[in-house]
Amino acid sequence: MAVLSIAEALKRAIQEEMRADPTVFVMGEDEDIPGGMGGAFTVTKGLADEFGFERVINTPISEILIAGACVGAAMAGMRPVADLQYGDFLFCMMDQLVNQAAKMCYMSNGQVKVPMVMRAPCGATNRGAQHAQSLESYFTHVPGLKVICPSTAYDAKGMMKQAIRDDNPVLVFEHKLLYGGNRKEAGQLNAVGEVPEEDYTVPFGKAAVRRAGGDITIVANLLMCYKALEAAEVLEREGIHCEVIDPRSLVPFDYETVLASLEKTGKLMIVHEDHYNCGWGAQLASYVAEQAITLLDAPVVRIATPDVPIPFSPPLERFVIPSAERIAQAARELAKL
Repeated sequence: MAVLSIAEALKRAIQEEMRADPTVFVMGEDEDIPGGMGGAFTVTKGLADEFGFERVINTPISEILIAGACVGAAMAGMRPVADLQYGDFLFCMMDQLVNQAAKMCYMSNGQVKVPMVMRAPCGATNRGAQHAQSLESYFTHVPGLKVICPSTAYDAKGMMKQAIRDDNPVLVFEHKLLYGGNRKEAGQLNAVGEVPEEDYTVPFGKAAVRRAGGDITIVANLLMCYKALEAAEVLEREGIHCEVIDPRSLVPFDYETVLASLEKTGKLMIVHEDHYNCGWGAQLASYVAEQAITLLDAPVVRIATPDVPIPFSPPLERFVIPSAERIAQAARELAKL
């Protein structure tokens, strides 16, 4: 076992897959240049020393170029792993991702595959409205895309390897406050964990139960999973036992694990940093209402960021982003129902 940060675990996964498969390459802005960080969050630093600049490609500041090159390379038989400085720039890539990458296999009757990975740092970190968004739900809506959000070092390595090997386009959302590594962020959490040295993958569509409990089911991803666990620790001392589920994969989604938990608890809370309106939690709430409403003893509760742009002001940002205290208070109220 190695003890790695999420940034280091992602790098290990990419490095091992590049060694095993010559069609795998990385590209993006500042992937590995002298004096650079290795992408915005150190994940690709040093890869050019081993693989050279034919497989570690530094691009101009042009997200449209990155997406187009990835789609074309993937269609031609390569397996590109692209890196965005910030996930917000996915909006510059919408046509290539939604109209090209997601649809080519369908439109070609399976003759063309697009095995590409798009890495997208997400989450609010005092960078303002254009560099702080959580955009997962935009892409869960698109048939043909897989969407994952690993929140531990173990999952980061295993799911990244699975994403690189997948024949479909995969978006990997990585929270800025969970990376660790050499770049320090205000408010950064310690997500360092044990990671096997041997080869392994983590399958998509299988959630992880991070904490067992019988009173309330809390489903939360990325940073919010840690906030939910923090809240659950406080609530445990008050006699409220929360089961915390980390979906890890939003498309495909593991509804079965959530329903199995609801059979015990009868109460569902969904927590995400995305906005309230049409966030991925709305889909989960709708599914439970349609397929298993009889399991519920109370209305579904959603904790999310209000439907406002993310503020640049640190106090205002802290106000809008869900906190452990806000989760705990909502759980107390839900427990009374």
